[in-house]
Order: sequence, then C-alpha cells, then structure tokens
Amino acid sequence: MEPSFTLGLEEEYLLVDRRTGDIVPTPPEEMLEACQEQAPGRIQPEFLRCQIEVGTPVCATLAEARAELAALRGTVAGVADRYGLAPIAASTHPFAAWEPQKHTNRDRYNMLARDLGAPARRLMICGMHVHVGIEDDDLRIDLMNQVRYFLPHLLALSTSSPFWRGRDMERRSYRLSVWHELPRTGMPAGFQSYGEYQSHVAALVDAGVIEDATKLWWDIRPSFRFPTLEMRITDICTRLDDAVTVAALYRCLLRMLWRLKLRNVTWRPYKNMLIEENRWRAQRYGLDSGLVDFGQGRIVPYPDLLEEIIELTREDAEHFGCTAEVLRARDILARGTSAHRQVAIHRAALEAGAGEGEALRKVVDWLVEETMVGVEGAGQSTTG
Repeated sequence: MEPSFTLGLEEEYLLVDRRTGDIVPTPPEEMLEACQEQAPGRIQPEFLRCQIEVGTPVCATLAEARAELAALRGTVAGVADRYGLAPIAASTHPFAAWEPQKHTNRDRYNMLARDLGAPARRLMICGMHVHVGIEDDDLRIDLMNQVRYFLPHLLALSTSSPFWRGRDMERRSYRLSVWHELPRTGMPAGFQSYGEYQSHVAALVDAGVIEDATKLWWDIRPSFRFPTLEMRITDICTRLDDAVTVAALYRCLLRMLWRLKLRNVTWRPYKNMLIEENRWRAQRYGLDSGLVDFGQGRIVPYPDLLEEIIELTREDAEHFGCTAEVLRARDILARGTSAHRQVAIHRAALEAGAGEGEALRKVVDWLVEETMVGVEGAGQSTTG
C-alpha cells in the first residue's frame, strides 16, 4: 500500500524591532498569547524568547500546506506589528548578538539550558522542518537511509544564514556551524530496521542520557510524535514559495525512492563520510561550487544535479500535482537563495558608501519585506 505522503511544515522566525532592526530579547508575553488565540495549537514559543515557531496541520496537498503556512506567517506578522515588531524568516540575524538572549521559561527549555550549557545560549538560529507521512515503521527507516544522499542538495536550495554577529562568515549556512555544537546532530547512521533504530534509542534512554527520541536532533529523523519522516537539515527559506519548493522536492524524492523499492531497487547506499562531504559543500558554498556525484566520482555543477533530480521525480511531481513548484527550483538557482541575496545587498550598500551598520540594517529591512512576499492579507507597516 502506498504511504499517505501527507505534509506538515514547521518554521521558526526571529523577532526584530522595526525601529532598530535588532533582535528583541524579551517580546511581550501578550504578543505570543494573541498569536495563539488566532491560530490555536499552531504557534508556539521556541527555545529563545526572541524566536517564535509555527506549524501547519497535516496537509493532503502542497497547495493546502502553502495556504496554511502563508496564513501562519501572516498571523505572526500582523500581531507582531501591533508591538512594533516583525518576524524574519532567516536562519541567523545579520548583526544581533546572542549573549543578551534569554531562553523561554518552560520545563523542557530549562532542562535544555542546564544540560547543554553555553552552546544552548548561542542557539539564535532558525530552521524549517518538513514532515512527510510514511505509516510503515520499517519503510520509514528504509527511506531515511536512502534519502540522506539528497539532503545536501536540499540544504543548498535553502541557505539563509551567511552572517553572524555582523560578519560575513563565508558560509551560506552558518546556522549548521552553530547547531553542530550540540550533541546528536548531523547525518544519522543507517539502520537495518525500525527495531534496530529503537534499540539504539533505548540504549540512550536506559542510560539516562535522553528522555526520548525528541532529543535526537539529526538532519533527518523518524518523528517521535507522528508517523512521519522529518527532514531538518534545511535553513528556513526567507521567501514563502522557496519553502514550498523545498518541501515539494523532499516529498517527491521520498515517493521516487518508494517507487524504486516496488521494483526491488534501492538508491546506492553511501557512508556518512561521503554524504557529509556534500553536506559541508552545501553549507560552505550553497549552489555555487557543485556537489560530488559519487557515482561519477567527480564534482558536478549544481544546475546539472538539479536537472537530474527534476527528471528523477517528474512522475512524482505529476502525481502530487506540484510540477510547477518543483520547477520553481530553477528560479531559486537563477536569482540565488536568501544567503546570496543578503550578501549582495550588504556589498552593494558598502559600495554605495554606507557604513557597516547601515549596510547590515539594509539586509534586515530586506528580510522583513521578503518574509512577507506571497503572504496575502498580512498586516504590516513599512520599515524605516
């Protein structure tokens, strides 16, 4: 029986002061309460108080997922605007410092702050998680093993974190550098079955290291709460439609691999040593310098790899009715990801005579505006 391949998207936003462009360490409690009143169960606090998280319900179609995500972005933006704030969909802030940030006073977050120490206080980063419904436990593990190969390709399309504390870090996704300070992150190992996966989780639980599998912060994981395979490697896409495209590609890749399995064919397995080389290349260069095609044994330009993925998943995109969204990946390639555009805005401002602070502020202003592109009916005011 074919899996449901349902969709659920989670996004994390940073809250900025519209007047200064800086992060707001302690946004008003009533702001979060107002958001939750408008979208019960779909908007939550995150680890740091300067963050806010949204999550769509289970969606049968990509169009439904897009509409839900647009509504959630609009809700957060509309409520935040009443308090002179705005959300930005970026995985790092261009110039904010992490030291003043405060974590949310909840049992889970208090425990994380205690267990993780200083690295937890640096988690002023945001990501996008995509859940795809795969009800069979062993199939979920099998597809996780195979789709790992493509995760760097998806990361490269999503990068939005080139700056950290006012510096161009010369990485398209600096978020992963910060994230990697935590334990149990990165690419998961391959597992032979769901039972083997459970036994490994049990070893950590029984030793008192973790409470449950929610503390596995891998690039991809079987969700602990839902019968889904949760992709976590990507930065948050600043533009809504870019997020939808990345989600569509991930969903189509899973169905493509499922189709191969029906013919007793699997994607060639590769050790993490090789997959993580591409993970690094995507983190460092994004779309710019290609990834290694291990079948050919050479670095292949990203546009060629993207065309291969589009062809591999053509049948699946048609099945889901999302061909246009998948093909929109070519648009991302043509104009660049959020990371590319942030760096370009910063450089252009400096070349025009702006000071460093002013140039970085222009990046924030662009992020505020770009976060709302394609979000219909969102209340917002101009930045200045």
